Amino acid sequence: MSITSGQISRSSRKPMVLTNPVRYPQAAPPPVRIKRAFLLLLMTLLVPGSAQVVAGNRKLGRVALRVTFLVWLLAVLAVLLALFSRVALLTVFTNPFTSIFVIALLVFLALGWAFLFLDTLRIIRPPLLEPGMRGIISGALVVLMVLTSGSIGYGAYLINVGRNAISDIFNASGPTMAPVNGRYNFLIMGGDAGANRSGRRPDSIIVVSVDATTGAAVTISIPRNLQNAQFPADSPMHAIYPDGYNCGDNCIINFLYTEVTQKYANLYPGRPDPGAAAMMDAASGTLGLKIQGYVLIDMAGFSKLIDALGGVKINAGGWVPISGDDVNGDGTHLPPTGWIAPGEQTLDGYHALWYARSRQWVLEYSRSQRQQCIQQALLHQMDPTTVLTKFESIANAGTKVIESDIPAAQLGSFVDLALKSKQHPLQRLTIGPPDFGINFSTYPDFPTIHARVQDLISGKTKAPVPSAASGGAAKAPSAPAAAGQSSPAPAAAAPAAPAAPAAPKPQVTQAYLQQLAEQGNDAALEGLLANNGNCTPG
Repeated sequence: MSITSGQISRSSRKPMVLTNPVRYPQAAPPPVRIKRAFLLLLMTLLVPGSAQVVAGNRKLGRVALRVTFLVWLLAVLAVLLALFSRVALLTVFTNPFTSIFVIALLVFLALGWAFLFLDTLRIIRPPLLEPGMRGIISGALVVLMVLTSGSIGYGAYLINVGRNAISDIFNASGPTMAPVNGRYNFLIMGGDAGANRSGRRPDSIIVVSVDATTGAAVTISIPRNLQNAQFPADSPMHAIYPDGYNCGDNCIINFLYTEVTQKYANLYPGRPDPGAAAMMDAASGTLGLKIQGYVLIDMAGFSKLIDALGGVKINAGGWVPISGDDVNGDGTHLPPTGWIAPGEQTLDGYHALWYARSRQWVLEYSRSQRQQCIQQALLHQMDPTTVLTKFESIANAGTKVIESDIPAAQLGSFVDLALKSKQHPLQRLTIGPPDFGINFSTYPDFPTIHARVQDLISGKTKAPVPSAASGGAAKAPSAPAAAGQSSPAPAAAAPAAPAAPAAPKPQVTQAYLQQLAEQGNDAALEGLLANNGNCTPG
């Protein structure tokens, strides 16, 4: 019988080697199979694709390893960008166009890693394991899949939530902003469109000016009752009010938004919010700064944002009333329904909103001080841990309460400036007490305002002049003493009658304040609440 060449060729091949327990576990003892199973899981966790190369489909493993090395390279690049070009890294995640590619990449990685874990389970061959170990290995695989693919998938979901929020809040197609004299100037308004109001009125008006390089920021609070607000010469409103917004009591600055929206919207063609554009012009002319963008916060939904953050921590300096209803619409309120006590505390959304807007029995400027304090406290709490752990609720609340014309494509650079600003103390100025007189908002001196604003942003703010009442100024010596002469001895005074003991002051409690409110004792409440503008972030 003859032997063909094909038979000779087949017989000369090397026999299969079945002694490698990693690739051929069927001949291995049970303890080795268990070690092999955990080893393959660990390899898929640390170097996805390596388990397939040594024990499964080598072609699949090589493709997976290439992807793994590419991801490692991208991670190194991200670290380098974080160290040397943080703006570029933030822009990748905040830009609506580049972020979609990041989301797609993360979804692909999550699905691919999950597939590799499932393929690793096939390579492990659970039937070869002892019955008790099959459940342990399967459970370990599920835990690892949740930690890896689940975390990456959740990260993609959060980035998509942020992307949608950015698209809803910010201007997706607006031109980029360039700094003016090295600064970015933004107008932040708290608008209130209550059922008993005609249109939206921005009761909180604050300009934030940020150094475009260092991030050092200042805030300038404009009282809602400022009269004769100025408009720059290039503003459309300058033709209507060339001498300022000066039509009388109905022309305080917070009425401007509604008036322009209802009567002069045609002066701002192409602007989605003419009222906000006019408010920017008024703030520019009043402060002598070029305002480049705005953020409008719906105060009715402000509490949702506070609750999303888990509350806001402050150290309140005085009692603040939660005013009762204004039943007649003339500013006369029923007694308070509650009180916010002084001291360190965490306010939920409802109480934070009242803390920021209450102005009963105090001057307008006390409210401005509290609003600035709430804003500082919020910025202080916007640390990475808080933002990441509460990101979804913050983003969802933000889309309901915030609108802005800030370009979405430029958001990364502004986030970077916000992070830098935390390294500097926040300087503040109020166009009213304590920085100006009580009647200054009624009769404002705009050249003085412009000078004070420039001193503030240049770091040349003037120290407050101490008053004699506060003990800061010493009394001048009498003429004889100043000339070195001796003063005549004072005549002996008749012994004074013993003073009657002073009546003990009642302890200021919520019950006592409520009693005064129900009695209509406004004078006593004005004195006891005069310090409720004092506040520091918690």
